[in-house]
This record gives sequence, structure tokens and C-alpha cells, in this order.
Amino acid sequence: MGVAIRTADEGDRELVVRLLDGAFQDDPVSGWVFPDAAHRRATHPRLMAAFLDIVLAEGRVDLAEDGTACALWLSVPADAHPEDAGDAGDAEQGDDDAAQLREAVDPDNERVELIGRLTAGIHPAGRAHEYLWMIAVAPDNQGRGLGTTLLQHVLDRCDREGLAAYLEASSARSRKLYERLGFDLLDRPLDLPDGPQMWPMWREPQA
Repeated sequence: MGVAIRTADEGDRELVVRLLDGAFQDDPVSGWVFPDAAHRRATHPRLMAAFLDIVLAEGRVDLAEDGTACALWLSVPADAHPEDAGDAGDAEQGDDDAAQLREAVDPDNERVELIGRLTAGIHPAGRAHEYLWMIAVAPDNQGRGLGTTLLQHVLDRCDREGLAAYLEASSARSRKLYERLGFDLLDRPLDLPDGPQMWPMWREPQA
């Protein structure tokens, strides 16, 4: 489908936070982080805003011109996640980042910190890649191919430049979409404690 895509900036922050919040309120992982529905409605937007601020500062946000969909990407260099899992300095920095996220979003909720630690722990090391942190489509616009279009916008560039791509699928439905786009399950799923699974997925550049 024909969708005009532009790069979002600080002026789009409120719009993108609303978009992320609406798309992920009923996501299995969001439900695990915030089990109480009323608390999730009140606090979930703060988590989405914190994620967005990281990507606005360090990555790129692709936004459909009509504001109905967005994708948050980080370009990860080969040396960003050292293959030596015992690197104490990097482990401590990751722990600090997760703790700061919890403090900013929901200090009494250890799962805000835990989700950051767990996803960082399964992130692949040693190869440069594009990391799809989140993709969101407004609920009323889902099923129209917007998500596929946003993803293909970056995947086409990955193919031209010989870059891999990585993501963590947070639902069986999204996993199937990513498989159609060339992503494969990387290692085994991540089992959240007393919660749903997440699927780390990797895509090699395609000819």
C-alpha cells in the first residue's frame, strides 16, 4: 500500500506516545509488566514515553504521515554488545539503565526493570544490525498492511546495505508477521517469569 513515511522528531512526541500506548495497552508483555488494568492505563504511557525518548536520542522513529503507525529503530554496531558475556562493566551499565528506567516510570514495579534486563540479556552480539525496538499501529487501522509497509521501508535498505535486522516479538500474531518478512527465531523463546513468551528473531539481508 502507498504510505508516506517521515522521520519523527521531538515535535511528534505526544502523538507517538499516544500511538504506542494505544497499540500496546493489550499486548501480552505490557499486561505482564502492569497486571492491574487500571494501573496499566495510568502508568503504561510513561513507559512508552521513556522508550520513545531513548530512541529519539539514539535512533530513529519512522512515522506514517497520517499519524496512524510508527516504528522505533536503533542502529546497533558490531561492538555494542560484546560477545564476552562476563564483561562486568557492560553488565553494570545495563543494570543501571534498567534501574533508572524503573525509577522514572514505576519505582515500586520490579517488572519494569526486569523486562529491560531480560531483553538486554538475549540481544545478539558481534554483528552490526538494525534493531526494531517497537512498532505500533493505531487499533482502528490494524490489518491494513501499515506495519508491513513501515518494516519493509527499513528492510529494503538492510538488503541493499547487507545489514541484518533483529527484534523481539511480543505475541504469536506479530511473530507470524515477522516470519513472513524473513525473520527467523533466534535460539529459544524468552519465558518471562510467570508470564508470556517473547521471541527473539533475526533476519539476514536478502538478495
